[in-house]
Amino acid sequence: MDLRENVTNLTGQSVADIVPLSGGCIGQVYRVRLADGTQLVLKADDGRTPKLDIEGYMLRYLSAHSSLPVPEVLHAAPHLLLMRFLPGQSHFNDAAQTHAAELLAALHAISAPAFGLEQDTLIGGLHQPNPWTDSWLDFFREQRLLYMGQEGVRAGRLPASVLRRVKAFCGRLDEWLVEPERPSLLHGDVWTTNVLAQNGRVTGFVDPAIYYGHPEIELAFTTLFGTFGQPFFVRYHELRPIPPGFFEERRDIYNLYPLLVHVRLFGGSYVSSVERILRRFGF
Repeated sequence: MDLRENVTNLTGQSVADIVPLSGGCIGQVYRVRLADGTQLVLKADDGRTPKLDIEGYMLRYLSAHSSLPVPEVLHAAPHLLLMRFLPGQSHFNDAAQTHAAELLAALHAISAPAFGLEQDTLIGGLHQPNPWTDSWLDFFREQRLLYMGQEGVRAGRLPASVLRRVKAFCGRLDEWLVEPERPSLLHGDVWTTNVLAQNGRVTGFVDPAIYYGHPEIELAFTTLFGTFGQPFFVRYHELRPIPPGFFEERRDIYNLYPLLVHVRLFGGSYVSSVERILRRFGF
């Protein structure tokens, strides 16, 4: 794939330079500078089943349905995604965490008639099923925990014995979880490198994995790898109160999903993290 030629054809401008960037689970990522100084981000995937059009769809959905700052998508095709460049770093002072809380609280106020989405999406490059479902517990059980657990076994990264324990736990989720008042629009993959900030303000959320679900699964994921801390949760709680028991119990339960995603992608120590949570709840 001739990247320079593709960008020139799409923008009508010549390319001054293209620099590889780190990050992104789908394809290769580049920063592009056009002849007039405009900076863009280019993702390219020469694989057999490119899916960059789905990432473009998710970013456009967030842009159309929310005020969350996301890159403007200029072109989205399975093999190539072209976006506006957003400034910022994945480092968050107290002010940036407060701003992130305000942005996510506003996102979570956006609702839909059911849980899921109008189409399936991706998380970390993996298929993420989103059939419209009336019950959050059913959706979380079937489309998140059991689906990703089965994918982990199929890939040879999750022992079948652990999946059996996940299934047993799923049969008793209603002992710890309750249905939310309504579905909330979620970014779906809020961890450190997927958020950019500058001068105490969040400049962008990237690499989404969108669907309508329980906002607590989003909040839980922000704690799994230490993305946000107390300043974030204090402000979020002011805007959308978090019911008691989240930090004590539900956070671990909801983090089973991103952990199972990491098991499917990487295996190894993430299996132990899944087992630790299962043991904690008696499975």
